[in-house]
Amino acid sequence: MSRSFRAPAPSSNLSKTLLAAIQISEVGWDGDPPYPPDQFLLLLEPKEVFPLLVRKRRKKRETNSVEELVVVKNDKEKRRTRSEKEYEELHSFHQTESHVPVMLGEVVDVFSSLTLRSFIDCTLGAAGHSSAIIKGHPELECYVGMDVDPVAHAKARAHIDALLHSTHSSLKPHLLFKNFKYIKSVVGEIDDDYNLLSSGVDGILMDLGMSSMQVNNPQRGFSVLANGPLDMRMDPRASVKAKDILNYWPDDEVGRILREYGEESNWRWLQKKIVQARQQGGLHSTGELRDLIQGATHGTKGGRQGWIKTATRVFQALRIAVNDELNTLEKSLHACFECLVPGGRLAVISFHSLEDRIVKQTFLKIIEGNEGDGDVVEEEAGKRDLRKMRNDVNEKETWIRQMVQGQSGIILTKRPITPSEEEERLNRRCRSAKLRVIEKIR
Repeated sequence: MSRSFRAPAPSSNLSKTLLAAIQISEVGWDGDPPYPPDQFLLLLEPKEVFPLLVRKRRKKRETNSVEELVVVKNDKEKRRTRSEKEYEELHSFHQTESHVPVMLGEVVDVFSSLTLRSFIDCTLGAAGHSSAIIKGHPELECYVGMDVDPVAHAKARAHIDALLHSTHSSLKPHLLFKNFKYIKSVVGEIDDDYNLLSSGVDGILMDLGMSSMQVNNPQRGFSVLANGPLDMRMDPRASVKAKDILNYWPDDEVGRILREYGEESNWRWLQKKIVQARQQGGLHSTGELRDLIQGATHGTKGGRQGWIKTATRVFQALRIAVNDELNTLEKSLHACFECLVPGGRLAVISFHSLEDRIVKQTFLKIIEGNEGDGDVVEEEAGKRDLRKMRNDVNEKETWIRQMVQGQSGIILTKRPITPSEEEERLNRRCRSAKLRVIEKIR
């Protein structure tokens, strides 16, 4: 019988009592219904009460089912991505730090099976990832942290010094004001003590996201909502600012930046508005740029908050252009891989599709293949078919699902690792993060 069945006219041969019983059963009360059959049928005939009751009851059942599925899925996700200890560490970071390292447990897992005598954090930040690596690898002899942000350096040094003091470690960290594109020269600078040029580095990490310290500081110009100067430089010593691009760069170049780096479909209209703003004195603050975007996107799809998505894409495009992020990334990935020792790993966390695409394609180039040429190897319980990989599979290595083998390396993440739902609830900024890992063979 159709679930949209309505009560027929009283002249029907079907018994009213039987009909009401059928309808009551359709609604599905737990226990006795609130009305006797005849009274219930009278209520149904003048008004469409029955369809409403059915919809409410159905919605309640569906809601309960969804809640049960979410609980089960979260439990599975927690067991799959992190140990209980790592979850506790993540929660402690959220309680004590202004900047929370993204996918901390997953990064720890990537390097946990390795003997790390040397490690380079190309994007030091507040040393959240580095602190966990140093703590988990007492065998570490050479640690290098690189960053171009002086505020991050101060926080990182304080955290690392406190950690080394508490663990009575003799490790002497090297914290350098360098962009990761200079990783080869950095390895050369400290080579006298560790002979890294000939032996190689055991582990390298790149976290391409902005830290909360940078986003939450209006003077840096990264925040869409906070008013501040149009700066957006990762390195305060750099010369080009976002306001220079908006006010002085050629019109076509501004449009290209919005189109290619922001993947903004409305780039022509925004380019036109930016050029028009130059005639009124130009744009000099994030608030002025935000107001321009709000006006340019008025009436477009997305509702009242649609402009925020557009503004996010515009700010992303300008930040990428100011810091030449994409060109720097591709060159640096090759340089980092060349610095690895055979068996060493490079882990990269990206935060938008442009970065992730470059990481994926560059990894495939590095191993001298592509998705069609590389041999896809699925992880089996207890063993791998790769001669160059370790025979003993550590329990932590369960994060490896599919690998792509090439001549010079193995991509350990054919599909990227993403944050768990638990972490997304704790840190909404991590939602777009993707972790890819490559291991060097020779």
